[in-house]
Amino acid sequence: MLFTPYRLGDLELPNRIVMPPMTRSRAASGNVPTALMAEYYAQRASAGLIVTEGTQISQQGQGYAWTPGIHSPEQVAGWRGVTDAVHAAGGRIFTQLWHVGRVSHVSLQPGGLAPVSSSSLVAEGVKVFIDPEGKGPKAGIGEMVQHSAPQALSEAGIAQVVQDFAAAVRNAMAAGFDGVELHGANGYLINQFIDSQANTRTDGYGGSLSNRLRFLREVTEAVVAVVGRERVGVRLAPLTTLQGAVDDTPQATYLGAAKVLDGIGVAYIHIAEADWEDAPEMPAAFKEALRLVYGGTLIYAGKYTVERAEAALRNGWADLIGFGRSFLANPDLPERLRQGLPLNEPDASRFFGGDAAGYTDYPFAAAGNGER
Repeated sequence: MLFTPYRLGDLELPNRIVMPPMTRSRAASGNVPTALMAEYYAQRASAGLIVTEGTQISQQGQGYAWTPGIHSPEQVAGWRGVTDAVHAAGGRIFTQLWHVGRVSHVSLQPGGLAPVSSSSLVAEGVKVFIDPEGKGPKAGIGEMVQHSAPQALSEAGIAQVVQDFAAAVRNAMAAGFDGVELHGANGYLINQFIDSQANTRTDGYGGSLSNRLRFLREVTEAVVAVVGRERVGVRLAPLTTLQGAVDDTPQATYLGAAKVLDGIGVAYIHIAEADWEDAPEMPAAFKEALRLVYGGTLIYAGKYTVERAEAALRNGWADLIGFGRSFLANPDLPERLRQGLPLNEPDASRFFGGDAAGYTDYPFAAAGNGER
């Protein structure tokens, strides 16, 4: 089933393999996407669907050095180069819209202000990547530092962020993307409203589950109003505890989130399963319950092999499967998986920042016979 076509909204996908969002930190000055990034994504156009690395909707939404944005004309033009290259290679590409919330540093924020969040809580030990010397991504030299203490968003501030998401979608369409994915996972801003231990608000955006889901609903509705529900997906991470975002009742919370998204009618939910060593496994009953409450496309990602992917598709839990790190080093991953060819190993030292090395120089099977 992994290699069969699938219809996602008005897109015909040639296979069910998704390249999920993975930060690579190679944007140019001004957080502008580059020709090198266009080459990287175009190399991987044989994926059924590409979802780009997280792309900040505003300067306030940035949490790491050298990550691309989609809030300036220069950034939109840079992304147009990426989408044109992917489409010329026969691919389909969504961009992941990102606001990191508290997971940022004052040096990255407009005017050196504090980052924003649902609440003024610090996640101790959660670090962000900055470039204190301003050497840029090609140097690949930066520093990991504790995120700065955040300020809780006012209701006016929340409304502004919702409008920033809507503006980012308009920019994404101008840049030629086929759709957008809202980043509601991994401890970033939307997740900071959803998870009970990251949200201590006492107004209409905190406390009860319906209140904690309100920001997700408002952002999603604003985005759908701009581009239509068939071009919008949402990424969620029910059991991960990344960036200090923890929920007391994750199954109830994320079934509630899925019901909200089903009501809005988004094209897909993208589930990021915990993928670290000894991570909690997502119970089969939880996956079955998600399928019952949400009627759209379900994507799962997290240490999937072909065998695990086929089982998920056969069981009906998933419609599409994301293969993350494998795509970093294997631009022709779908064909390698289909033929059972050996995979290149990714160079972890070149994941973030740098130049073409460890980015666009991995061989295709035809050129390298499956070997580095």
